[in-house]
Amino acid sequence: STLEVKKQRRAQKQVGARRLTLKQIRPGTPEPVEGREHVYVQTDLYLEEISDRIIEVDGECQTDDFLDRPPTPLFIPAKTGKDVATQIEEGELFDFDIEVKPILEVLVGKTVEQALLEVMEEEELAQLWSHQRAFAELRNAEFAELQRLEEQDRRIREEKERRRLEHQEKLRKQKETAEKIAARAFAQRYLADLIPSVFNNLHDSGFFYDPIERDIETEFLPWLMSEVEETLQKKVLGRTILDSLIRMVVEKRLEEFSHPPPADETEAPAEEPRATDAAPQLSAEADAADQPAAEEED
Repeated sequence: STLEVKKQRRAQKQVGARRLTLKQIRPGTPEPVEGREHVYVQTDLYLEEISDRIIEVDGECQTDDFLDRPPTPLFIPAKTGKDVATQIEEGELFDFDIEVKPILEVLVGKTVEQALLEVMEEEELAQLWSHQRAFAELRNAEFAELQRLEEQDRRIREEKERRRLEHQEKLRKQKETAEKIAARAFAQRYLADLIPSVFNNLHDSGFFYDPIERDIETEFLPWLMSEVEETLQKKVLGRTILDSLIRMVVEKRLEEFSHPPPADETEAPAEEPRATDAAPQLSAEADAADQPAAEEED
């Protein structure tokens, strides 16, 4: 089995570990010289027989030829004890007609007695069953009466609880009605001067206003301000463009007057009227510059 195999392996491991420890503890013997060998010799005080080596001796023997085996005799066990004989005289054996009568009487008497006991037991059981049925009927009647009384008590208790709840509900409604009447009277008395003061506060706070005035403030004035702002932006844009045009014209004329005219222009008098041509252009630019200024004045 597995346990035996485990035990054998464990024993082999222990033997191997013991041998290894003995080898490590005992000092080793140097190797013998050539032609000699080591022999284990007992050096103890008391010699012991070494039986680990078995002496072997060769021997020979010759068996005879096979002979016919005689038949095995029948086994007869040895006789033990002593022989004894008994003599039976006439009349000593069992007589059925004489010996069976008392036995039969005993059997019949016992049977009759057992039958009487069984009959009495059946009658007793019948009486017990009748008493049990009467007791069960009486118990059922008492149980039914008990249930009727419990049901009557439960109905009375529920009726009493319902009447008590109705009375409490009536008292609660009366109290609630009285509180409502008192609260209504107090509210009417308190709100008599409250409504005019509330309307006055709301009117002072600005909740009641003129729709035309509110329309002018919310619709017309924002539109008017946006239109004015847009117009001002256009005027500022026109003035900025005019300033940039004037600056460009001035820079261009300054650049023209800063350079001397070439020799060809001085020799050709026919090209001198260019200054007059530039004058109408300058006057046109001045008129264009004066027009936004006039619009701004308007």
